[in-house]
Amino acid sequence: MPRPHPRRTPLRAALTALALAVVGLSPSPIAPAAGAAAPAPTAAAAAAPDLGDRVLVFDPSMSVTQIREQADAIWQQQVDAEMSEERWSLLFKPGTYGTAAEPLQIKVGYYTEVAGLGASPSDVVINGKVEVYNRCLTDGPTQPYCVALNNFWRSLSNLTIDVNGTGQDGCRATANFWATSQASSLRRVDIRNGTLSLMDYCSAAPQFASGGYLADSRAGEVVNGSQQQWLTRNSEVVAWSNGVWNQVFAGTVGAPSEATFPAPPYTTLDRTPVSREKPFLHVGDDGAWQVRVPAVRTDSLGTSWASGETAGRDLPLSSFHVASPDQPARELAKALDRGQNLLLTPGVYDVDRSLVVRRDDTVVLGLGQATLTAVGGATPVVVRHQAEGVVLAGITVDAGTGLSPNLVHLQGHPGKPARPRSTTPSTTLNDVYLRVGGPHVGKADTALRIDADDVLIDHAWVWRADHGIEGFTAGVSGDTDRWRTNIGRLGLVVTGDRVSATGLFVEHFQEHNTVWSGEDGHVVLYQNELPYDPPSQADWTRPDGTLGWTGYKVADTVRRHQLFGGGVYVFNRNDPSIVTASGFEVPDRAGVRLHHVLTVNLDGPGTVEHVVNDTGSRVDRSTKSVPSYLVDYPAS
Repeated sequence: MPRPHPRRTPLRAALTALALAVVGLSPSPIAPAAGAAAPAPTAAAAAAPDLGDRVLVFDPSMSVTQIREQADAIWQQQVDAEMSEERWSLLFKPGTYGTAAEPLQIKVGYYTEVAGLGASPSDVVINGKVEVYNRCLTDGPTQPYCVALNNFWRSLSNLTIDVNGTGQDGCRATANFWATSQASSLRRVDIRNGTLSLMDYCSAAPQFASGGYLADSRAGEVVNGSQQQWLTRNSEVVAWSNGVWNQVFAGTVGAPSEATFPAPPYTTLDRTPVSREKPFLHVGDDGAWQVRVPAVRTDSLGTSWASGETAGRDLPLSSFHVASPDQPARELAKALDRGQNLLLTPGVYDVDRSLVVRRDDTVVLGLGQATLTAVGGATPVVVRHQAEGVVLAGITVDAGTGLSPNLVHLQGHPGKPARPRSTTPSTTLNDVYLRVGGPHVGKADTALRIDADDVLIDHAWVWRADHGIEGFTAGVSGDTDRWRTNIGRLGLVVTGDRVSATGLFVEHFQEHNTVWSGEDGHVVLYQNELPYDPPSQADWTRPDGTLGWTGYKVADTVRRHQLFGGGVYVFNRNDPSIVTASGFEVPDRAGVRLHHVLTVNLDGPGTVEHVVNDTGSRVDRSTKSVPSYLVDYPAS
């Protein structure tokens, strides 16, 4: 049976209605989900296709006050709603919003997407700010405790922000703040006349952050600040300051040099070997809504829109099944079987059977952090081996309470015949996030399994939750009980050849977090935290006696593999005496190369003996927050 949704309860409806009443908004004329209320759309929004009551469409004819009131009502609801089931998409039609005298300044909370509806970022101009600040927690180790460490699950894309330097206090006047951590992407954003700050240095200390991802964007000065790791891909910057551990750049004009790594800790690839930008909604000159599916780029430098519109193909909205969370999974599966694409409007979908992609060039695009939750041990998303050119984008896939073999499975050809080499990925994943635990108990043997060749992962966070609101056994430590109830054995398993990743984050799984056995793997930025919650060393020891599993394992049979910029972090809070033998484990072959990798003890408990295999210095309580780096493995 599908579980009850908090968004459908009278309490959630009352809280939503209260938030809207504060700013004097009336209920939406679009029929809301049972028990829900939403900000009223404008006349312009009413003319848009029916994307549900969690999509707001703004028009340049609206006043700054109107837009700000609706956006603020959503932010007030979502600013602390880390484990909620509310989802929102705020879309801006082409035009200019705000002025230097009256800037438009809005803030972005959990599970909120802000995006322009132009064909190019310059089609939507916001004079003002679209920002994320530190979140101040009442249960932190100090008071005030304001950090960005848990600022997950939100996005900003496809528009221009003219910062102006007006309308805020002196500390915030000259920068657009985007203080986020994992699963919070910036794409196709043009920041003008101001700084892009990836930390919030105006809130109370310490302002830590653990991101992140910037792609296909342009900015002047970027303040990285306290970001522990970050990937900037196919972008343009004038200056970049600061960096904690790994800061990685690929195909970015103005990227800093890596010559003195690790001081500062920059890793720079002049060009991106293969990339495909995320599909996006836009409104054509004739007013028709469509989805641009960008073309694949190889050996690329800079943005896809520097010389005009992003190359690609436009799909009419009529080619999509526009899904809503109240539709059963069988309806979505039938739409795919009919040859339709899927547009998932904001919300949480119960998926009790696999959504199977069989057709070439199928697009599954989520709006507003649309979330698919496994029911009864289902694998929510399966891409069959015969499908080519598939794109999965903007979706979160959650484990349910029944054990799923996988959450997303990209199948390989039976018998694994050789796939002809191609510059077009067989499947591309843009902003695809997988969770085991967090809002509820979750169980999955392997979160993401890739048996297909030539897959491109472009920003993925594969997360077994280190915290959440799950119900645990009375009288048992939450962490200890989480180890027994939130089952996530492996995060990512790759058996396909020529699989590439730009921005890969895999954390907290109970054995190897990533296992890569396909040939010619190519990864640009990898970030991992080992699980916080093993109850004892016995729970974190392999059957052969090896102490612990790795954050990144390349199989012994692999002959060719490359990783640029990788980190494995340890924080064993249940048992500080736990030891892990190595952060990375790879075969010793000339064709298997790791460039700029590290291990680090985060805050005291736990030990990693070596960075790669038996090479690299130990990190433990005595080296707290000081990484052990290897410039290259093997060294020569």
